[in-house]
Amino acid sequence: MAEPVKVRRLTDQEGQRLQQIVRRGSTSSVRYRRAMMILASAGGNRVPVIAQLVAADEDTVREVIHRFNEIGLACLDPQWAGGRPRLLGPDQEDLVVATATTRPTKLDQPFTRWSIRKLASRS
Repeated sequence: MAEPVKVRRLTDQEGQRLQQIVRRGSTSSVRYRRAMMILASAGGNRVPVIAQLVAADEDTVREVIHRFNEIGLACLDPQWAGGRPRLLGPDQEDLVVATATTRPTKLDQPFTRWSIRKLASRS
């Protein structure tokens, strides 16, 4: 059976910073929850108990604990990706905006208003 996941021994500065985050509660909810996970683990609680305490998945708790053991307090800050890649580049976006804000009759089109379908047929 695998060894239970738990945080390494906290330094005095780490313990003080974590307690400060939890007591104040004025930081982001992600930082607060992750600080709670680390403090709970340092207090001897096991992963299932911590997951129930902070209403998180057990795998998430394990991941936060492992990241803390690797990089310390930097694990409190979320490292989210930028999201879906853009489909249009800046030049293409400018062209769409310029076309949509120009009257169709000025572009020799036989209608007075743009629709999504009409704009799509222009490309």
